[in-house]
Amino acid sequence: MTKADRPFQVQHLEIDVHHDGQRVDNFLLGQLKGVPKSRIYSMLRNGEVRLDGRRVKPETRLEAGQKMRLPPVRQAETSPDPTEDPAQQHRAQRMAADLPVLFEADGLLVVDKPAGMAVHGGSGIRLGVVEALRAQRQDPHLELVHRLDRDTSGLLMLATSRKALLALHQQLREGQMRKRYLAVVVGDWKPTGSDPTRLIKAPLLKTLSANGERWVRVDASGQPSMTRVRLLARGQLEGIGPLSLLQCEPLTGRTHQIRVHLQSVGFPILGDPKYGSDEANQQAHRMGLSRMYLHAWRLAIQRAQQPALELEAEPAGALRRDFEAMALTQVLEASR
Repeated sequence: MTKADRPFQVQHLEIDVHHDGQRVDNFLLGQLKGVPKSRIYSMLRNGEVRLDGRRVKPETRLEAGQKMRLPPVRQAETSPDPTEDPAQQHRAQRMAADLPVLFEADGLLVVDKPAGMAVHGGSGIRLGVVEALRAQRQDPHLELVHRLDRDTSGLLMLATSRKALLALHQQLREGQMRKRYLAVVVGDWKPTGSDPTRLIKAPLLKTLSANGERWVRVDASGQPSMTRVRLLARGQLEGIGPLSLLQCEPLTGRTHQIRVHLQSVGFPILGDPKYGSDEANQQAHRMGLSRMYLHAWRLAIQRAQQPALELEAEPAGALRRDFEAMALTQVLEASR
């Protein structure tokens, strides 16, 4: 029975281990697809949702084995799971095969995502990384720990348990996880003084255009944002001029942070379709360089009573060949 066919009546749910530790409001948003947020929070305020027979607050954390009562609420008809279609099942399997697994243990799965592959479905995309891996592994509870833009390649974290997801999110919130990216930018990057690194501090504000497209810009009313940048190599490309290979370490986790920060100081990422240089991008495309050159390169994750887990997606294949075409000196090993 689909949610669209479910009778309009009281529901009684038992919390399973996959939702242990999840906030009540987030659980309800996932369960009651198509129900407006305002209705869900009204249900909580009015005591219509009961957990083990008692009223419950939105921020309450669930525990496995608890019983939840939901009032009658009409849900919008949900779209079918795209992987139920045999053709989509085959596509999901092919997508999953293109995702090298770099690490899997203790509820953490890290894959090397290729450029051009979305991390999740939506906005006209039926399948993303998470849907493909759920279908391949027959694990509907697999969740993204963070996101990468569709055009960004490299290290992508997913969680195979709620416990791991919460712990990794805490590390991200508290700045305990170190993420470093490679970016090829247009221009000759100069370090400031004797310090090889430069800290870009600029608040970022998200906006929506009239057609619903998301944009980010530097704005005093935006969220505080910081990116540490280090020059790794200099290169050259005919018709464009100097290029720089940078290591970028976001110290905050804002949408499009690295892309907008670099563009704001006059060094747009080569191939960036939204914040880049149209002229440079067109010239690069004519030379067969048709992707955005941002790559999630290295990752360090804290572990209890163990050394930090350090992972790397070394540029290989087409990406390394593109670096060579740009005459970028290979100094990646020296930058550890």
